[in-house]
Amino acid sequence: MAIRTDNNMQSRPLLALLIIFGGIILLMAAMILSIIYGAADIDLPTIWQSLTQFDPSQTAHQIIRNLRIPRGLAAALVGAALAVSGAIMQGMTRNALASPSIMGVTAGASFMIAVAMAISSQVTTISLAIWAFAGAGLGAGIVFGVGTISKSGLTPVKLALAGTAVTSMLSALSSGIAIHFNIAKDMSFWYAGGVASVQWIHVKLLAPIVIIGLILALLLSKSITVLNLGEDVARGLGQRTVLTKIIATTVVLLLTGAAVSVAGTVGFIGLVIPHITRFLVGVKYQWIIPAAAVLGALLLVLADTASRMVNPPFETPIGTMTALVGVPFFLYLARREGRGL
Repeated sequence: MAIRTDNNMQSRPLLALLIIFGGIILLMAAMILSIIYGAADIDLPTIWQSLTQFDPSQTAHQIIRNLRIPRGLAAALVGAALAVSGAIMQGMTRNALASPSIMGVTAGASFMIAVAMAISSQVTTISLAIWAFAGAGLGAGIVFGVGTISKSGLTPVKLALAGTAVTSMLSALSSGIAIHFNIAKDMSFWYAGGVASVQWIHVKLLAPIVIIGLILALLLSKSITVLNLGEDVARGLGQRTVLTKIIATTVVLLLTGAAVSVAGTVGFIGLVIPHITRFLVGVKYQWIIPAAAVLGALLLVLADTASRMVNPPFETPIGTMTALVGVPFFLYLARREGRGL
């Protein structure tokens, strides 16, 4: 079953603008909360002083400037990247179940990161990102290849099943590599997902890639809206569908690879947020993509903050927090889509 594009799901530009600008305000508030709460709670005056009168001798200032601000920024960038990746995948494939985590993209990236760590113990942040990009392409390629060879074609549920199988296979291979090469402790971060160890160097790598990816996604948004009507309709309107899909896939791999190289396998953001956004703003991707970016950033910043508050001073993996929302939502979608088999 394809994503609905009926008359009840028309574009709502005024609501979209409200969500975008209101979401940005809420995101700023969530960022402040993410700086305040943690193993050591910090008050607002201290935060302001660390920004205006930074004193490196004060531990609180060091925590704010070197740990919590880059952590909050990374969570926002990763959430935006995954949400937009999921929106593009769903629009491009007309598959309501498509997302980076379900389509094998994040598992592929994690697998190649495991390979990189097994080859060399001194892997730089930039080289990890390159390996993650390659792995994201590998995972997506295997999933679409397996799904395409089925007799009845590439249905949404079969694509999801192929994605689940390939994700399990790549995760098992990653675990095997981690155990054999004694890097299980290092890989445990990528399995759980999170931004706890993020530093400014990660933000400096992540920010330009995500910004470029989001700009490309916005430039493609009109083409994805047309493509979501079906390939025959898109070609009839003069769109070069193959070129659009190649560029869109490149954007997805760029955004997902960067996100996974910094935050590990954070699941379900790319599945849940595009659906919520489409329900709120309608079917035009000119509005879906920016709104999804804001909502994805907001959700992951809140999830990261909540992960520190569940069992302080210990942290709950951020992937667990997103799964609490994502797993029931995925089961609901799979059940609904399964009726179309």
